[in-house]
Amino acid sequence: MFGFVGCQHMKCYSDFLDEDFDVKTYTAQAIHQAVIAEQLAKLAQGISQLDKELHSQVVARHEDLLAQATGIESLEGIYQRFFILMRAKIVDPYNKIVGRITQLARLQVACDLLRRIIRILYLSKRLQGQLQGGSREITKAAQSINELDYLSQGVDLSGIEVIENDLLLISRARLEVENQAKRLLEQGMEIQNPTQVGTALQVFYNLGSLRETITSVVGGYQTTIKDNVSKALDIKGLTQPTNPRGAPGRAVMPTPGNTAAFRAALWTNLEKLMDQICAACRQVQHLQKVLMKKRDPVSHVCFIDEIIKVSGLKCFAYVCLSACLFSFPASSFLKQAFEGEYPKLLRLYNELWRRLQQYSASLQGALTSSGGFDTPLDLTNAEIESQDLFTHGKQDYNPEKALKDSLQPYEAAYLSKSLSRLFDPINLVFPMGGRNPPSSDELESIIKTISSELNVASVDPNLSLAVAKNAAKTIQLFCVKSEQLLCTQGDASQVIGPLTEGQRRNVTVVNSLYRLQQAVAKIISALGACPPAAVDALLSSLEGVQALMSSAVQPLLQSVSDSIEAIIITLHQEDFSGTLSSPDKPDVPCSLYMKELQGFISRVMTDYFKHFQCLDFVYDNTESIAQRAIELFLRHASLLRPLGEGGKMRLAADFAQMEMAVAPLCRRVSDLGKPYRMLRSFRPLLFQTSELIASSPAVGDLIPYSTVLHFLFTRAPSELRSPHQRAEWSIARYSQWLDDHPSERDRLALIRGALEAYVQLVRTRQGKEFASIYPIMLQLLQRATSAAQGTKA
Repeated sequence: MFGFVGCQHMKCYSDFLDEDFDVKTYTAQAIHQAVIAEQLAKLAQGISQLDKELHSQVVARHEDLLAQATGIESLEGIYQRFFILMRAKIVDPYNKIVGRITQLARLQVACDLLRRIIRILYLSKRLQGQLQGGSREITKAAQSINELDYLSQGVDLSGIEVIENDLLLISRARLEVENQAKRLLEQGMEIQNPTQVGTALQVFYNLGSLRETITSVVGGYQTTIKDNVSKALDIKGLTQPTNPRGAPGRAVMPTPGNTAAFRAALWTNLEKLMDQICAACRQVQHLQKVLMKKRDPVSHVCFIDEIIKVSGLKCFAYVCLSACLFSFPASSFLKQAFEGEYPKLLRLYNELWRRLQQYSASLQGALTSSGGFDTPLDLTNAEIESQDLFTHGKQDYNPEKALKDSLQPYEAAYLSKSLSRLFDPINLVFPMGGRNPPSSDELESIIKTISSELNVASVDPNLSLAVAKNAAKTIQLFCVKSEQLLCTQGDASQVIGPLTEGQRRNVTVVNSLYRLQQAVAKIISALGACPPAAVDALLSSLEGVQALMSSAVQPLLQSVSDSIEAIIITLHQEDFSGTLSSPDKPDVPCSLYMKELQGFISRVMTDYFKHFQCLDFVYDNTESIAQRAIELFLRHASLLRPLGEGGKMRLAADFAQMEMAVAPLCRRVSDLGKPYRMLRSFRPLLFQTSELIASSPAVGDLIPYSTVLHFLFTRAPSELRSPHQRAEWSIARYSQWLDDHPSERDRLALIRGALEAYVQLVRTRQGKEFASIYPIMLQLLQRATSAAQGTKA
């Protein structure tokens, strides 16, 4: 050791003793600072010296080294003895504990197995007694079997002789109980017995197979319905009766010769199919309703909660009907049949839905009041109402709407064909370039087509509405075609000569429109339970017919009205200023204009309006002409100046003749309303004093103030000029102005201007007093102005 310490003083060894010595660094420095050969020689010399030093140390301390080696061997023996001692105190007890634990586990397994065997023997004996009890003990037997199945789970009971016979009995008993419960369920659903169905469901619930059983039952009904659908819509089956011996190798397809028989067989099969679907749906409805009400007597769990995830039960009727619908497009013949006779198909589904709804209501009432269950029911009536028979938990789902939506393709095709059938007769009777309105037979054909389509569609409100809209389009098309035939030239409004060809055509068009209107109105009244929206659609189209009729006769009516006004205005050309020729026997001849007016109206009604078949329509339009004629007569009668006593008598006679003149234009003259009452009320005013006229109760209330003031101008001196005289207007222009300004305020303002001009005239010539009529007119004007302002307020 001392030799090594001495070595530390050697410079060549000091670098190797550093703790941070790095071989690569040392080598790089050595190569850089000296010759490599010299360094190698130094290193070899150092190694040789180290070997010698080690050898000398071993020789010098040989005895000490041997003593230390002997001590190490003794220490190994001590360690070996300690390990044996520790193993005896730890490992052996551990192995004993493991053995005891194994024994305990086996004892526990044996005890559990013995308990199971004892319980199985007990339940097996009890099960035998329950099986002997028949259907009365079937639910208890199912409960026992379920407990026995639980005891058999997770253990191997094979080879245990004491229970071999019992296990065989249990296996046979389970099959027997399941079969008996299935028969009980089928029988209960078939005869609609809730007690039997509830008992069977309790058995399956006790057996733990309620969900699987319900899924199987519903799936069986769906499969049956699908098979019935395929059979009912089988083309071969539908055509076989008409062709029982088809050639081998040839497909049996319907031909045009037996299409009627094919469709008759199809609809017969569909009616039977709907009965089958209804029967299946009723049975499932009954099953679902029992599931909704039945609760387990032990856990109080409602059975429907166990089946809530079974999708087939939620909307079984929709599933069945959708399966039927999805089979329809498989054949073009079936598609054509359903599109062509869609109302029949819709009627079948509506009838099916109605039957299901009626049964659902009766079933719900029966189950609500039923006491046939062996356990109390916790569902309230409100809860029962909230549970839909088809959509448990989905109150926003409407199966009826879903069914109708699935029929939408056929409805669209049917409506398209229906519209084509409605349009065809119209396009036929209104050919391109044709100028003749439809004949009575052609119009009757159009009406029959509309009636037929509406009656066929009456099986469903929505279909009725859609077809009614088509019928409304048909009526609109008829109006468009008819409007193209109307004559709008000048000869359509002439009232001088006989009917022109254009006027005759217009009369025929109006008559055809009137017959169509009456026929459609009769169809609407005979529809019965038609949706209000459908009636509104048809009535709206009839308003278009009425509007077209009005526009067709409007030129003629306007021409008649203008001619009547031109005749009435000629009364100003006659002299009404004369006195009575003989006070005892006044000669009151009829005025010439009145004779002309009477003759014109009589001729117009005879030559032009008698050809219209729509008498009420004609009177509705000519009555307005009569009212206008009376108003014009009163206007111009009040504007007559001068008016003598003889003129008053003749004008009074004209008042009476006016009633007879307008009589042909209306049903009764008294039906003309206010104009007629004005005519009757104005006539006595001709002979009354100005004071009495101003205070008459008819003034303002019935006869306008402006008309009475116009009449008072006739009693004023010539310097008190009428409004039109002051404005230097002609009678015709003033009459037009009055038509353009129906407001009393405008008319009174013009009259006020005439009175103010008179006042200015008197003051200009320095007159000492006004005419006696002026204060009366001024007072009446003030009263009229106040009344006009009050009316505006």
